[in-house]
Amino acid sequence: MRQACCFIALFALSAAPLAAEGIADQFKWNFQARVRGEMRQNVYDFDSSRSAVTDDAFDLRLASIEIGDPKHFSLKLGRQVLSYGDERLVGPLEWLNFSRTFDAVKLHYQALSWWIDAFTSSVVRLHESEFNRSDWLGNGEARQQFFSGLYFSSQFLPFQATDLYAFHLHEESFTGGTDFMTLGTRQKGDPAKLAGWDYTVELVGQTGQINGHPLSAYANHLEGGYNWLKSAWKPRLALEYSSGSGDSDPNDGRVQTFQNLFPTNHPPYGLMDTFSWQNMHNLVLRLAAQPHPKVKTTLDFHSFWLTTTGDAWYRANGSTRVRNINPNANSHAGCELDFTVHAMLTQHLDMLFGYSHFFAAAYLADTGASDDADFAYLMLTLNY
Repeated sequence: MRQACCFIALFALSAAPLAAEGIADQFKWNFQARVRGEMRQNVYDFDSSRSAVTDDAFDLRLASIEIGDPKHFSLKLGRQVLSYGDERLVGPLEWLNFSRTFDAVKLHYQALSWWIDAFTSSVVRLHESEFNRSDWLGNGEARQQFFSGLYFSSQFLPFQATDLYAFHLHEESFTGGTDFMTLGTRQKGDPAKLAGWDYTVELVGQTGQINGHPLSAYANHLEGGYNWLKSAWKPRLALEYSSGSGDSDPNDGRVQTFQNLFPTNHPPYGLMDTFSWQNMHNLVLRLAAQPHPKVKTTLDFHSFWLTTTGDAWYRANGSTRVRNINPNANSHAGCELDFTVHAMLTQHLDMLFGYSHFFAAAYLADTGASDDADFAYLMLTLNY
């Protein structure tokens, strides 16, 4: 049995750019610190890969300096959030108690119909009762992680956003070096310019090496929906399909499991966080509506399969395996029903209620216990 009581406070200071003629004379800085206190009994040891319930009394979340004009040309240095596209590969993962940040240097250029980011970074790791730091600040590990990238987004086609990106991840380990590229494209349609229709197409490929072994992997996401823009409830009905490659033969010296990088996996693949964008097929039917201007409801139904049962079922963190590998198991993992209500109670207080049910399928029965599961939560957010 577990009991917990916690509070989260966020402090921020900021200053607008100084009026000046040249970019070099413009200066902006911001500072954020998250204070978190907890009382708990019989909780996990500090290990964010096992649970969102972790211990860390105080940490510096954001602290950066930005030189230049963020709406045109700027350079940002320090601890910051990186977020691109639908955050399927790079995002802050705000759902966790400790959201993801990076120690990074980022160059941003923005024109009228397009923008581009160039960055190099290292993800901040959590350390119990110590200052949270990345490899840049001496993490005490031999990993020496560098995560770098280029992200280009344009409105050259006025009815859609067209994105191109390239990410590179470098890590060192005793079992061999990791160096691989992630190349992708994303197109997202604007329903306001397509008579209510919308779509998203994202195609990704990876090549390089993982722990000294050659990597070749892929992932994709296809989505189409219709929005009743003139209806008072503004309903949206959509169908989605996502898949990520898996490794059918872990003993052949080649890696074919898609590497999910640093994503926000909570919204796209079910609110119970059972899957990441690797070794999976996910078919989703989504329905959303606004019965009141300050209330939004969603109802999603997912069905999950493993791409290959020769590889693992990976949870949302991309590392935890649900079961031991059984190549002879059925590939259908299960279905999930998600229902949420998001309401703005006051100008400064939001409420989010959610309920989910997971329907266990043949894969679970073939590999062990196969009970269904339920998940419910109520969250209040104070905005100030």
